Formats: sequence, structure tokens, C-alpha cells
Amino acid sequence: MKKDLLSCRDIDRTDMENIFDLAAKLKAGRGKPNQPRPLEGKSVATIFAKSSTRTRVSFDVGIYELGGHTLYLDQSKTQMGRGETVPDTAHVLERYLAGIVIRTFAQKDVEELAANAKIPVINALTDDFHPCQALTDVFTMKEHAGKTDGLKLAYLGDGASNMANSLTLACKLAGVHLAIAAPDEFKPREDLLNLQHGPGSAVWTKSVKEAMQDADFVYTDVWVSMGFEEEAKRRMAILEPYRLDMKALRMGKPGVKVLHCLPAHRGDEITDDVMDSSASIVFDQAENRLHVQKAIMALLMA
Repeated sequence: MKKDLLSCRDIDRTDMENIFDLAAKLKAGRGKPNQPRPLEGKSVATIFAKSSTRTRVSFDVGIYELGGHTLYLDQSKTQMGRGETVPDTAHVLERYLAGIVIRTFAQKDVEELAANAKIPVINALTDDFHPCQALTDVFTMKEHAGKTDGLKLAYLGDGASNMANSLTLACKLAGVHLAIAAPDEFKPREDLLNLQHGPGSAVWTKSVKEAMQDADFVYTDVWVSMGFEEEAKRRMAILEPYRLDMKALRMGKPGVKVLHCLPAHRGDEITDDVMDSSASIVFDQAENRLHVQKAIMALLMA
């Protein structure tokens, strides 16, 4: 693997398989004696500019279980929040730490941090990409289907979101066919749709029915992500036809499974009956954040 994980463009198919193999081993061995502690004696900073539940808890627990120490930093309360340059921050932190996990707004800030730090930097979410989540999603599909090659994933909603961007890259690596159903106003990035990045593929359609046809898995995410609250009313009106309800779910294959990266805004992008149905594997997906991120950190920071 490269030094950093800033998006799924930073890994190839072999890297993905190595992450999944290690994640499966760490998951199977969790709680058993004599588990590997590759971060023993090492400190990792987790820098957050955005609110978080799953990301913060899973990274904190993961660092602890790998033997490391977490140093949580609220970005607004660091000198970065008072005008210190990203390169200066990077040069200081690399003297103290084994790695940096950062959840912030601008992708360019994460890239600049990585470019100036000698230690690994992991993107824990920006407005453009959420690679740890997308890798977790593909790992979860592999757990349930026994493979990734040849699967079809339907994504309903905001096709211009960080999750749509990240799933486009991760699915291509994994050999998954991704069909994004989204309106014109939130269509996916053409550069990512057209990018050759593995045996999988990604297409955009405005039709939920077309995206759901032969889908093994269906995915949705919040319609109003952090940083876009002022657009909430407009977004809700435009995306309402893309709600994942039972009507949409029945358009997929028999046994289609439901994914959601959480938090879910029940009644908006997903209905209660879908979220709580036997088709839902969203809490398996949430748990797997821990195992996949542990594998990523072990491979990058050990």
C-alpha cells in the first residue's frame, strides 16, 4: 500500500484483498487471547472537524485493540483552527505520532497534510471521499455474498455525495457493478464514472427501477450531509422520489440486502419498515467499520 489512504484511488485490488483478509482475521480473533498488537507503544492522532459517532468510536476502539494510544484533537481547538498552515501542523505532528486520522471538510486539507507528513494519514471523511466507509461496505457485501466480483449494487439518492464518489472507486476495484439512481441536480462525477480502476463498473440513471433491476444490494445515505444544512428543504424535495421504501426494495433481486452508512434519517431517505426488515444488514456494516479500519491502520502504521 501507499503511505496514506486519502481515497480508494490510493489502493489497488491486491491492497483491497489484503485489507479484507486481515479484517476478517481480526474480526474472528477479537476478544481472544494473544491477538496482534502492531501499534504497541505508538500514538495516533484523531483530528475531527465534523461530528461523529461511528467513525470516532471505531477508530478509538481500534487503536486501543491494536495496542496503541489515541490522541483526540478537535480541529477547531488546535492551532489549525487559528490560522496555522497545514504543512506546519504536519511537520510538528510527524515528530510525535505514528499516524494521523482526520475527519474534516476539504479534501485538499487532507491531501496537503499527507503531502507534508512523513507518517501515514487516513481520511476518515471529507466532503469528497469516505474511503474507510466504502471499503467497509464492500467487505460487508463480501461477507454476505461470499464474493464481490459480479455483484450489483444499487445506490439511491445523492449521486454527487462523498459516499457515491467513494463507492464508485471501491466497487470498480472489487468487480462490483454499481448503478447510481439520482436526479440531474445530484448526478455523479463523470471523471469517476469514466475512470478505469479495476474490473467493476459504475453507471448513472435517473430511474430507481433501472438501478434496482437485478440488484444484489441496495444502498442509501442521508440526503443532507454535514455542511449542506442550508440546502435541506431543496434537497428533500428533489430527492423524495429516490427514497428507499418497500416498493423500491421489491424491485431488486429476491433476497436483496440493504446497506446504509448511518446515521439514518428515518422517513427521509429510508423508511422504518426497510431499515428494520430482515433485508437490512446496516448494523453488520456498522460493526465492520471497526475491523476494516483496524486492518488499514495495521497495514499502514505497524
